[in-house]
Amino acid sequence: MYNLFADFGFNEHHQSEIINYMRFARSKRLLRLKAIDSCFEELKDSRLVEDTYTVDEVRDMLDGLQMVVRGEVEMELINTAHTNVLLLRQLFSQAEKFYLRLQSDVSELENRELLEQVAEFEKTDFKITNKVCKTLSSSDIRRNSRLLRLPEIAKLQEDNDKLKSRLRTLESQAMSVLDEKAKLERTLKDLQRTQGEQKLSAQTKEINNLEDTVAALTEDYERSLSANEATQKELKESLITAKHELLRVQEQLSLAEKELEKKFQQTAAYRNMKEILTKKNEQIKEIRKRLQKYEPDD
Repeated sequence: MYNLFADFGFNEHHQSEIINYMRFARSKRLLRLKAIDSCFEELKDSRLVEDTYTVDEVRDMLDGLQMVVRGEVEMELINTAHTNVLLLRQLFSQAEKFYLRLQSDVSELENRELLEQVAEFEKTDFKITNKVCKTLSSSDIRRNSRLLRLPEIAKLQEDNDKLKSRLRTLESQAMSVLDEKAKLERTLKDLQRTQGEQKLSAQTKEINNLEDTVAALTEDYERSLSANEATQKELKESLITAKHELLRVQEQLSLAEKELEKKFQQTAAYRNMKEILTKKNEQIKEIRKRLQKYEPDD
């Protein structure tokens, strides 16, 4: 009997939790059955006092008994449904702490083969399972626990390593493009100075500061991948905020560039520089789209 729930893929701890829930459900069921038995006993004691009864009297007693029993059964079914909802609430709350999304297959609740296995287990005394568990050595328990967890841990580790590698590659590309863009912006700033234009100085400085902030937050985020999930979430939110601010300033820069373009639209050097900046901006937008695939939804 000990292997029954092990066949379902449960470890020792989860088997114990299931046994506790089945004990709870069985105790509630026994109480409700006793309540139904008391309904019949009450009918016997209060109504069955005569030797003979007419058909109408019997029908009246049965109708009354039906209403009482129906009420008891309905109350138990409602209470069972509500209890199951509370149990699911506990499971979902624990899962959400680790940013997991659990799914259920309602059709499997009517799987007769699985229901028969559970029913067969319930016929036995739960103490038998406890005795069998006690006969297992601590080394057996640790070995079984490792066998159950290793495939899942290995899969998660592999996915995590792939994401880390992909993120580093994209961030390296992003930083490379940002460096080139910074150089071009500095060259544009020099060109503006020679033409007596200083309007874009403040925006360029703010962009550089924001780019440094993005780089710092990205580095912190990479170091925190193995830290707790709450810290990672805060870093991601800060990174997203900084990127949004960068987009806002870049939009302001774009408007300023349009004003400058009106004044220098006949300058060949400016037109060439503008074309190079446009290409770099497109590269940044493309890499940002790729980065967003590995970031959580806001």
